[in-house]
Amino acid sequence: MTKSHNIQQFTANDVLVKSRDIKYQGFFRIDQYQIQHKLFNGGSSNTFSREIFERGDAVVLIPYDPITDKVVLIEQFRAGALRSSESPWMLEFIAGMFGDNESPVDVAIREAEEEANLFIDKDKVHHVMNFLSTPGGCSEKLYMYLAIIDASELSSGEVAGLECENEDILSHVVSRKQALTWLEQSKIENASTIIGLQWLAMNYKKIAKGQIN
Repeated sequence: MTKSHNIQQFTANDVLVKSRDIKYQGFFRIDQYQIQHKLFNGGSSNTFSREIFERGDAVVLIPYDPITDKVVLIEQFRAGALRSSESPWMLEFIAGMFGDNESPVDVAIREAEEEANLFIDKDKVHHVMNFLSTPGGCSEKLYMYLAIIDASELSSGEVAGLECENEDILSHVVSRKQALTWLEQSKIENASTIIGLQWLAMNYKKIAKGQIN
């Protein structure tokens, strides 16, 4: 007989946070937690320490034209890629952090204009999924959305970004197949963009038929 899988039997209520101390506070924050939690085999763990990078949540936007089968990718410098990537200029989907009292859709629309000079209608923005970027050491939650755009008059090479944030962002308007080829060639290393392109590869036919959740 096949054994059933009892997944995610625990919740946040099964974790005891004994203390939380702020170890660093700049634009981002690092908190140190003292934690105890329930164990799969019964009982509770020892109390242990974890340092968590608190950077806030963000929104990722997939700008896609199902008529021309094109996507908009942006390219910008990322200091975090200096150590391990051949080039620290990353190919990415549009993304940004929440401002005060913003909904995820608000963020998506604002960032599209700031990062790519794209003006998107609210009713063209559709929720895709939510995910944690790297929960082993960071609390960041990402909200991914699809924006249906008209790419017929868009072209690569436009530069955008906020000068006050030292942004220098180059737009690339490319076919879905080209973007996936870059993914296969490891030219795209940004995790949320990889996830978004893989989702698009699985769902572009449904999008073309208007079957969007």
